[in-house]
Amino acid sequence: MSFDQRRLAELADHDAFLKRHNGPNADDTAAMLGTLGMKSMASLIEQTIPSDIRLGRELALDEPRSEAEALDYLARLARQNRVVKNHIGQGYYGTHLPAVIQRNVLENPGWYTAYTPYQPEISQGRLEGLLNFQQVIMDLTGMDLANASLLDEATAAAEAMALCKRANKKSRSSAFFVAENVFPQTLDVVKTRAEFFGFSIIVGPAEALVDHDVFGALLQYPGNSGEIGDLAPLLKKATDNHIMTCVAADLLSLVILKEPGALGADIVVGNSQRFGVPMGFGGPHAAFFATSDKLKRSIPGRIIGVSKDSRGKTALRMAMQTREQHIRREKATSNICTAQALLANIAGFYATYHGAEGLKKIAHRTHRLTTILAEGLKQSGIELAHDSWFDTLRLTAVDSGKIHGRAMTHEINLRYFDNGDVGISLDETTTAHDVTMLFEVVLGDEHTLSVAVLDDAVMAQGTSGIPEACRRESQFLTHPTFQRYHSETEMLRYLKRLENKDLSLAHAMIPLGSCTMKLNATSEMIPISWPAFSQLHPFAPRDQVAGYQQMIDELAAFLTEITGYDHISMQPNSGAQGEYAGLVAIRRYQAAQGEAHRNVCLIPSSAHGTNPASAAMVQMEVVVVECDQDGNIDLNDLRNKAEKHSESLSAIMLTYPSTHGVFESSVREACSIVHKHGGQVYIDGANMNAQVGLSRPGDFGGDVSHLNLHKTFCIPHGGGGPGMGPIGVKAHLAPFVSNHVVTPIEGVNPDSGAVSATAFGSASILPISWAYIKMMGARGLREATELAILNANYVAKRLEEYYPVLYKGDNGTVAHECIIDIRPLKATSGISEEDIAKRLMDYGFHAPTMSFPVPGTLMIEPTESESRYEIDRFCNAMIAIRQEIESVENGQWPADNNPLVNAPHTQADLVEEWNRPYSRELGAFPSEAVKLGKYWPSVNRVDNVFGDRQLICSCPSIEEYRS
Repeated sequence: MSFDQRRLAELADHDAFLKRHNGPNADDTAAMLGTLGMKSMASLIEQTIPSDIRLGRELALDEPRSEAEALDYLARLARQNRVVKNHIGQGYYGTHLPAVIQRNVLENPGWYTAYTPYQPEISQGRLEGLLNFQQVIMDLTGMDLANASLLDEATAAAEAMALCKRANKKSRSSAFFVAENVFPQTLDVVKTRAEFFGFSIIVGPAEALVDHDVFGALLQYPGNSGEIGDLAPLLKKATDNHIMTCVAADLLSLVILKEPGALGADIVVGNSQRFGVPMGFGGPHAAFFATSDKLKRSIPGRIIGVSKDSRGKTALRMAMQTREQHIRREKATSNICTAQALLANIAGFYATYHGAEGLKKIAHRTHRLTTILAEGLKQSGIELAHDSWFDTLRLTAVDSGKIHGRAMTHEINLRYFDNGDVGISLDETTTAHDVTMLFEVVLGDEHTLSVAVLDDAVMAQGTSGIPEACRRESQFLTHPTFQRYHSETEMLRYLKRLENKDLSLAHAMIPLGSCTMKLNATSEMIPISWPAFSQLHPFAPRDQVAGYQQMIDELAAFLTEITGYDHISMQPNSGAQGEYAGLVAIRRYQAAQGEAHRNVCLIPSSAHGTNPASAAMVQMEVVVVECDQDGNIDLNDLRNKAEKHSESLSAIMLTYPSTHGVFESSVREACSIVHKHGGQVYIDGANMNAQVGLSRPGDFGGDVSHLNLHKTFCIPHGGGGPGMGPIGVKAHLAPFVSNHVVTPIEGVNPDSGAVSATAFGSASILPISWAYIKMMGARGLREATELAILNANYVAKRLEEYYPVLYKGDNGTVAHECIIDIRPLKATSGISEEDIAKRLMDYGFHAPTMSFPVPGTLMIEPTESESRYEIDRFCNAMIAIRQEIESVENGQWPADNNPLVNAPHTQADLVEEWNRPYSRELGAFPSEAVKLGKYWPSVNRVDNVFGDRQLICSCPSIEEYRS
């Protein structure tokens, strides 16, 4: 950089953001290095990262940009997008997010920075919000059980297909029926999933379902063109023919349509987007998944259940939370590892705020405007493809060219079918003026229709597009929770009460290993609320989304440079979805090379459970590679197994740095062994926060990796989702990544089916990662990675005197996380890793990752965003807990009555009789830091076994809340 450039950089203070993102300052860094006995950061990196994989140069990215500069640039991109009136529909609709929910949930770090509620005692707020969501779905679908959300409607439908196959014991068929009026993006994803499950897909008219020998069927309600049919007779025939049925339903329509459960559906799926969640160019949106009671043990995803705490008080938790893929691994039926918790909470709060009467008003108004439009068009000689509707009309035998021209003049998007038909969908945001504009678009200026006159006629005649047999008769949202919070004052206080029950990054460090809970900066979050990003339909014409496309292309370019790959696919909308998409690309590539027989996937024994589960989903045979006593891949075992399966070897799935938190020195050799035998190398990007700017998986042997944007690249975890898991691939795999039937992607094979409902996954949160990279720049990203490694080694150093550090690299260092072994302490004291996790709550911390990847351990990842003060506070808490364990070991406290087994302590503990061998102060205020600012868990330790044995996933009675 020239002298003038340096002066300009100083004047702009480009480094301001990276200094705020990174926790330790220069003095802290020097002190921590001193604790490690290191002279410099360079020395630490040299001893930690193998020399043969280090990048050896700065990334070819811009210098850091200030927050103001980055936001100004992003605003200019946003202005290139055109926000027009959308009547496209097809599963995505305009909606009004109540401001009280936008400000206090969507834009509130107390909600969006929390982690998945695996520790229920400090997650009761979002658990209650998710339980509300489940109740909303159960009520509206008429089903017995609902989960706490899936990724999108299309992948939920694919999960439903898999559930039908494994639950239908009466059918031997391998065929699945999809009605021809199912949304095309849903069919696209279902076809992809079916291809690798070995299922055949039969597409035809819904009424032809029983003419085929199939194990299951997917129907749309209302249909792709808006039509509403009475499904009850068809569903009964399907049941009689041993066919399991899934209905993809529109949630708002179910307010006035007969619920699918009453019609006889086995499974109901859909999208909750129109319950207050902006379209956001395709996501994130919380899909819903509801089933009959008999399927409750087979339902995919997370379920929030009602249990009890140690005082017998009602407490919520994730039921059956030992996720299937971690237990069953390669025998798992799903690789789901995340959900859309933040968006499910928003949808649930939307229903809570409006209540049943409010939702009825919205739904009836939407239907009434659609009926006015339909009656006016019919009076004017326009032919409708169907005589039933909720909010969507399909016009047939019209001049679509003229309609399109007038629509563009009025800045209105309609849906155009291949055969020349035109679709029009209305929604919550539609006004009477919009209907007038639609008359002008379809009929021209010369029409004489009046919305007011038509409305009078519709009301007088009782005209409706909903067949009599399909009209809802049952009540919904009768629980008191949905009847109380309809004023903004009450809603505001309710949201605040729930927020106060949860621990988030707004309270303290969340030291979860493998989960990278780092700063989600406010400046990164701001653009997601901008209408030019949040209000775009995912299927809007390309010329309306130029700014979005440029931002996505720039982010992809950033990520290709960071990873060393040649192409990025933005479609996968979770990390596990990225794993699946990467393996699908490998299998497609190998099939194109005439090597479809290659189906063996090598996976180290230490791998995250989603790895073998993802491999199983693409019909790979998982062969486990052992690890040595130091936690590294056993290269001899790898060589032997690669040789043994040479002819059928498809891939290896590596996590790097390893799941054990170590940079293995043999990673290049491991990749080379697999390549030698014709296999591809999949490198799991879960631990990418230890690599950015220092090494690149595409350089040392990777063919494909997924990137957890909700970890390394600062998209918040949202209390359990959203996530984004784009994949980077080498050039030979690029044509085989996922395409999209509605919005084709240039350079990708047309027959490469989709893995998600929209082409760019959860596009509305991509500006977060774009802004992070832009503001950090090449130097900032490298420094962040170095500090993440420094902080982890500092934690390991401070704790190793008290807890054994299980794995270290060749030079005695760890990567970005460390694993401490609790098993020896449990042997001498009876205190478990769970006891330590719960006791940390009393000290104001979330627990590290428990018992993964090694049972009886804690995996700690401080990230670069935590200051030395906060890290020391955590280490001091862990040291104090070790001293408490010593008091149990020496008999000072009984093994069954001490601060650890009684943790966490609540306010109720302090006001009731105290018969414990330690003081109230020690129990609830164990450190000076806690005394300065106490976070109170809202319940005592939750009984997991009780909750699983008595599975209740609906809102408890109001008396339960008062108890």
